[in-house]
Amino acid sequence: MENKEAGTPPPIPSREGRLQPTLLLATLSAAFGSAFQYGYNLSVVNTPHKVFKSFYNETYFERHATFMDGKLMLLLWSCTVSMFPLGGLLGSLVVGLLVDSCGRKGTLLINNIFAIVPAILMGVSKVAKAFELIIFSRVVLGVCAGISYSALPMYLGELAPKNLRGLLGTMTEVFVIIGVFLAQIFSLQVILGNPEGWPVLLALTGVPALLQLLTLPFFPESPRYSLIQKGDEAAARQALRRLRGHMDLEAEVEDMRAEAQAERAEGHLSVLRLCALQSLRWQLLSIIVLMAGQQLSGINAINYYADTIYASAGVEAAYSQYVTVGSGVVNIVMTLTSAVLVERLGRRRLLLAGYGICGSACLVLTVVLLFQNKLSELSYLGIICVFAYIAGHSIGPSPVPSVVRTEIFLQSSRRAAFMVDGAVHWLTNFIVGFLFPSIQEAIGAYSFIIFAGICLLTAVYIYMVIPETKGKTFVEINRIFAKRNRVKLPEEKKEETIDAGPPTLSPAKETLF
Repeated sequence: MENKEAGTPPPIPSREGRLQPTLLLATLSAAFGSAFQYGYNLSVVNTPHKVFKSFYNETYFERHATFMDGKLMLLLWSCTVSMFPLGGLLGSLVVGLLVDSCGRKGTLLINNIFAIVPAILMGVSKVAKAFELIIFSRVVLGVCAGISYSALPMYLGELAPKNLRGLLGTMTEVFVIIGVFLAQIFSLQVILGNPEGWPVLLALTGVPALLQLLTLPFFPESPRYSLIQKGDEAAARQALRRLRGHMDLEAEVEDMRAEAQAERAEGHLSVLRLCALQSLRWQLLSIIVLMAGQQLSGINAINYYADTIYASAGVEAAYSQYVTVGSGVVNIVMTLTSAVLVERLGRRRLLLAGYGICGSACLVLTVVLLFQNKLSELSYLGIICVFAYIAGHSIGPSPVPSVVRTEIFLQSSRRAAFMVDGAVHWLTNFIVGFLFPSIQEAIGAYSFIIFAGICLLTAVYIYMVIPETKGKTFVEINRIFAKRNRVKLPEEKKEETIDAGPPTLSPAKETLF
């Protein structure tokens, strides 16, 4: 009665969301068309690299009647590999404009152009005798991946009810890993990783994009985008009815209204303003640490070093590709395990456990690489370390940041935050790929001590700063960080003047700072 007399309606109980068919199919359509082809392109040139280099050399010979020297070949192949993360960096810088002007779903649909066109170009590159088409296409595919890596988690995080946000958020990484795994399978020499099959191998990247173009238009736009940014509550309610499968939507709509009110107080943020705003200081620093830690903790270095480790254990070069496929199976299994556990154990536990496993594997691997010449049995322990590292990274550092980065920002700052997040992801990806061979040549096995140190520092930051976000609304998470940033939110001031009963969250349970 006191709430009614004060003019404040009683709180509406929240209804637990379920994985309705529309929500499930929308997730599959978006993730398969975007994350899958990102993972596929990330891995497809690795195993059959000798086949591609042979094509480059043969094409050069037909043009100049001489084979290219080693330096030119190294330059061209380095461009083929490194243009992908550079394109990703470019895509991450334009994604903010796209998600605001075209919407989350619209951005994903437009982005398919950057997958289908290069797929066609790479498919005809052998007939055209132009390896330049492959290098150019890798840049365009990088742009596609950069847009997908930011727009997809945003779309899935805004479609999901709060109790399924972790599960759907990890689908980005699940489908990336599935894409990597299928690229490893198709790249086997007996399938498409041969001189006759490689044009089809490269052109297959257009298939997921085409399927998304045919299916995603039938699913709703993000209801949060419709209500908060477009002010269209009717469209938001219609989308929620399809996604939730029931009419009891008031609690979720009220949550969106609260977020819209917080956005009006915060204002629309550019990247520069985001970096200068005190109320978002720790959120911004957290996504930078999470994305830099994900890339700098050694996952790419492990992949680069894997063949050497397998060879030292006596695995012949012809069979190392099958061991790589085995590591892909471990990757998929552990990423799916993370998707199941993220709503049970929470985000923090999976991140801390994952970095603990990765750091320990790097330390043991350092010992193995230093002493395996004296004790040959240690080489088998090296393979175990590689698989353990992949398992640890797949359960926390790889999938969970996609969930957390969506949860710790409100609608008004999410666009700018994802631009920063994407830029850090692709820049650190490029740095590791560019510098690791030189570092490895200079200090050898000791390079993995650096990665173990980065794992430790990232885990310490997560333990000290990042709160558990499982089961909380975006506004509740924003209030937790507001205390850390030492700012007062307008909602909190308003609630102090109204006798609306005890707050829903006690300060002791909000955070572990």
